[in-house]
Amino acid sequence: MHSDSASLYKAPRTNVSQNQGKFRIHLNFPGRNLPDHEDHGYGPLATVVESFMDPDTLISMHQHRNEEIISWVPEGVMRHDDGEGNKLVTDPEHLMVMGSGSGFWHEERTLADDPPLRMLQIFVRPHSLDLPATIQHEPIPDPVANEWRHLFGPDTSDAPLTVRNTVDFYDVRLDAESSVDLPSKAGRDVYFYVFDGEVTADSTHFDTTESGLLVDDDTVTVTAETDAVLVAFLVDPDAPVTRQGTVGR
Repeated sequence: MHSDSASLYKAPRTNVSQNQGKFRIHLNFPGRNLPDHEDHGYGPLATVVESFMDPDTLISMHQHRNEEIISWVPEGVMRHDDGEGNKLVTDPEHLMVMGSGSGFWHEERTLADDPPLRMLQIFVRPHSLDLPATIQHEPIPDPVANEWRHLFGPDTSDAPLTVRNTVDFYDVRLDAESSVDLPSKAGRDVYFYVFDGEVTADSTHFDTTESGLLVDDDTVTVTAETDAVLVAFLVDPDAPVTRQGTVGR
């Protein structure tokens, strides 16, 4: 769906999903916002996965290769164990970036007394194949209402966590009727996803789980029609990428 703007492309809720009972995912492909775009990803941003885990759910040990996997948990907890002996809890106060590179094994779980979990797992294509496997698990700044929070970026950015390609990631919690400009940077396009609530961007309405891709444009203002939570990615569409990730590709 094309908005009034010559460069803002809207996509409805994805129809690509997998239901494994207590674990359910909906896969958003940023490249599919753009008509006739041959790649399901958009530059280094491969896939944005909305994941649901019921309490007392185990996703057993499995391997990823050649993708950067970011776990963003706006509420609840996601528990991570891996082949390196790390036992990490990702929650609203922490972000995790797993650079699977040449290979990384991990499992995820929720405990019986954990709340139901809805989160995003973001798959970024690295710039090179078979990089060293890494894991980052860091505290993140407290959110400030109606202000973007910069959470990851390339190693040249001032974000608290890094990925090995030219993608910056932000989130924001908007009060109803408040407005904020989408993040912007020269040479970057913006992909945004409405995690909760309803907003208007450039006179186009976006509901929960809908997304927009802003290509070759100046600033666009987002206005919240209800309380809303958004994430946004500044993407260099021309960055060198690999496409051999286990999930994102």
